[in-house]
Amino acid sequence: MMASFGQGSRRHPRSRGRTWSRTGPDRATLAIVGVVCAVAGFFALGIVLGPVATVCGWLAMGRSWAGSRSVPAVVAVVLGAIDTLLALIGLIGATTPGHGMF
Repeated sequence: MMASFGQGSRRHPRSRGRTWSRTGPDRATLAIVGVVCAVAGFFALGIVLGPVATVCGWLAMGRSWAGSRSVPAVVAVVLGAIDTLLALIGLIGATTPGHGMF
């Protein structure tokens, strides 16, 4: 018996096992990634990791404030926003006269 490459899904293109849902572990994983990025952003690359944490947390919450929210998703959004704000304040403070190299 020969294997059919790509022919098996023609009968049922949207079968249950082949669809990807955004519930359960996917949202939890995004929330954990957001929290890790937010915490790491406090130590290095806050201007990059802060917005990444905010976006991951926002996607983990389902892109809305309504409904039930997981705690790690909210923590990722809040810490990511704080991280971004502190990084911007640090960049602004570094560019003022008197704090440069000369």
